[in-house]
Amino acid sequence: MLDKLSSSLKESLKKLTRAIFIDEGAINDLVKELQRALLQADVNVQLVFDLTKKIKERALKEKPQKNFTQKEFIINVVYEELTNFLGKERSEIVIERKKPFKIMMVGLYGSGKTTTIGKLAKYYSKRNYKVATIGLDVHRPAAPEQLEQLSNQVKVKYFIDKKEKNPLKIYREFEKEYKNYDILIIDTAGRDALSEDLIKEIKLLNKEIQPDEKILVLSADIGQAAQEQAEKFHESANISSVIVTKMEGTAKAGGALSACSVTGAKIKFIGVGEKVDDLEPFNPPGFVSRLLGMGDIESLLEKAKEAISEEEAQDLGKKLLKGEFNLIDLYEQMEAMSKMGPLSKIMEMIPGFSQIKLPKEALQVQEGKLKKWRFILDSLTKEELEDPDIIDGSRIERIAKGAGVPTSEVRDLLKQYKQSKKLIKAMKGKNPEKMMKKFKLPGM
Repeated sequence: MLDKLSSSLKESLKKLTRAIFIDEGAINDLVKELQRALLQADVNVQLVFDLTKKIKERALKEKPQKNFTQKEFIINVVYEELTNFLGKERSEIVIERKKPFKIMMVGLYGSGKTTTIGKLAKYYSKRNYKVATIGLDVHRPAAPEQLEQLSNQVKVKYFIDKKEKNPLKIYREFEKEYKNYDILIIDTAGRDALSEDLIKEIKLLNKEIQPDEKILVLSADIGQAAQEQAEKFHESANISSVIVTKMEGTAKAGGALSACSVTGAKIKFIGVGEKVDDLEPFNPPGFVSRLLGMGDIESLLEKAKEAISEEEAQDLGKKLLKGEFNLIDLYEQMEAMSKMGPLSKIMEMIPGFSQIKLPKEALQVQEGKLKKWRFILDSLTKEELEDPDIIDGSRIERIAKGAGVPTSEVRDLLKQYKQSKKLIKAMKGKNPEKMMKKFKLPGM
């Protein structure tokens, strides 16, 4: 996610930390580096200059707070101003307890609007809302089928009429059923460009539906064109929120991220992958922290909560405190890790780990190893999972054959288990906070 911008920003701050003296010249150099990085990410020129002007003024005029060195103070200024620039704080969609709460989605062709509806439906379903989708895109032939497939995938009700070509008639057709749902997510038509007929249709639907939330879906790869789109959609539909998609595959996302400052509508979510779970609430402090290599603990904890229930976490915590740990526990941890997403995404959320430059190939190898280990664990008997110490040479051969892997992979897994168990035994009865302080990561 914005790898080039992230590495450029981190390099700019590293140069500052290596400087012997922090004078006006060093600050000017930092400002130039920041400008170059942001312009390469397609942030609007005027917005870049306004932002860096604030950073320079604060760096030169303000004095460091207590416990801050001059260098730490300037890094904090960069962090604060970038955070303010991207929305200052996390802003959530407040779902009112009315039936249904209507969310209308708008955007151009190719923005990922319908896919995002599936992701949003999954996000709110996981939070115990009864969600339904409705397809009012009558212009793109595949739109109803796509919405049907996505709704089935995330297990929510959908309302579509493949024969009807009037979106208002489709909306009215199922109107009596909407009250049975907490949230109704409405797909509308897109176009290749923001044309008069599209604006007219959006205005008509807006008047008829009276949505509680109007979300503009912007593709991150359109760069600075995002600003004009955001302005025109805002004029026609009075946009209240923005979702930026395709964040994982572009270096130009700065255009879409900064465009929202023009409309006043805040980014509520970002799409970070193709899977239905690849939707993250947009949290400017955490996002900027990740960009600067400082991690994002809040997002990490949120992913962890989705991957493992509170009861499971407490149960595992009790076992660890007693020094108990078997292959079933290891398996459950690996399952939770896989639900949290790719290892590379998790690592960039951990303070200190995002500073470690591990090659993508190395992370892919590690992820591949985790998959093989899950196959191995599936090949073990209940007795072997509960008491791995009984696994001898002949059992290793049987397990390897069942999992379709070399015996060396089984031995690797057992070695990992023994190392984990040894560490847990060493922690038994000790204060976890004191232990964590001993292993404090750089940047924390």
